Order: sequence, then structure tokens, then C-alpha cells
Amino acid sequence: MNLKNAVALVTGGSAGIGFSIAKTLGESGARVAITGRDKGRLDEAAKALGVFPVHADVSKEPDVERTYREVLAKFGDLDILVNNAGIGVFKPLVEIDRAAFDAVIATNVTGAMLMAREAAKHFIKRNRGNIINIASTAALRGAPNGTAYYASKFALRGMTECWRGELRKHNIRVMLVNPSEVLTNFAATAGFPQKASGGKLRGDEIAHAVKAILEMDDRGFTVEMSVFATNPED
Repeated sequence: MNLKNAVALVTGGSAGIGFSIAKTLGESGARVAITGRDKGRLDEAAKALGVFPVHADVSKEPDVERTYREVLAKFGDLDILVNNAGIGVFKPLVEIDRAAFDAVIATNVTGAMLMAREAAKHFIKRNRGNIINIASTAALRGAPNGTAYYASKFALRGMTECWRGELRKHNIRVMLVNPSEVLTNFAATAGFPQKASGGKLRGDEIAHAVKAILEMDDRGFTVEMSVFATNPED
């Protein structure tokens, strides 16, 4: 697709990978909206990027519905949904509490479903569209302390395959991007240590991947892409 003047909605776009994706799409000529739960950080990011902010929590259905009303009122259309919003909790199985588990599933799984559902309604009517789900290499294998986060990414990968099967007949491309470890504030927020290294991925590499798969001619699409650092030097 041609990104010039395309309308893109990036959830969790006020920081980290989402910020980088919004920046890259905007620099490629797209008109971009971002969502975020922290209004102060959202407004600051929107100003820096020159994009349209929507203060919303993807895990809340009324917020999701309002997001689409605001984006369509602003731009009149939508071409791309990037389901990027995500949180993580990393604890041993015997220590994880129900509230923390539910919070991860609510954002990473239910939130992605709600956002995709509303996008699909719009895309089916216009007989075209693009949904990109930002999962993780955590969607490909398990690891200690990963019960909540890894389960959520496995679920997102499974939903991606379901949506792809349903929506291809409507010329809707549903794609999955699996980043390996990326240097963002995600680790600190999730409560696990992250060692900085010049060889580790940045949000820019993931944004590059998103841009690349979108720009393929609409007759084809990349089903799934995993992005690894060449030599992360852990």
C-alpha cells in the first residue's frame, strides 16, 4: 500500500515501540492517531510527533468505541490499525495473583480483540484494510515467570490467525510482528531488569518492520514476521 495520506491508528503510541511506529508512519506520509492511558504523556507524545491523540484504555469497551468515533470524525476514514498496547507482569506461577494476571489479559488480549473488532467492522464495509498485531517472540515459546505475559502473546498470535481466516475475503490483511527484546521502558514498568546494550533492538527496528510489511502491494501480505537483534550481547 501507499502510506501517503493513509490513516493509521496506533494503540499505546505515547512511548516505546508504539511511539516509534507512529513516528515512522507519520514520516512516511500517513495521518496518524495514537492512544494512551496516561493523558500527560499522551499529549506530550502527540505534540512531539504531530499526531492526533485519543486518551483511551483499550481494555475498556466504551473507550474503544469512543476511539473510533474520534478518529473517524477527525480523518473520515481508517486504513491501518496497529494493535501495540501491552503490559507485562513477570512472576513465578506460585506468586502471581489473579488481579495482575487479569490485568495483562485485559489489555493484551481483550483490548486487542476490541480494537480489531471495531476496525474490522469499518474495513469490511470498505472492502480493504490492514491490522497489524504487535506480539512478541514470547508468542513462540514459554519461559519461567512468563505465565501472564507469554500466555497473552500466545493468545494474540492465535487470534491473529483466526482474524486472518475470516477477513481475507474482504481484502483485509491481518499481520503479526514478533519483536525480540527491545530497549524501551517496558522492562522497568513490568518490574524486571534489562541490561542496556548497543546491540539490542530499539523501537526503530520494529517500526521499520511495520512500515515494510505495509508497503508491500495489497495483492500480497506478510503473514508473520519475527525481529531479532543480530548480536544483543547480553
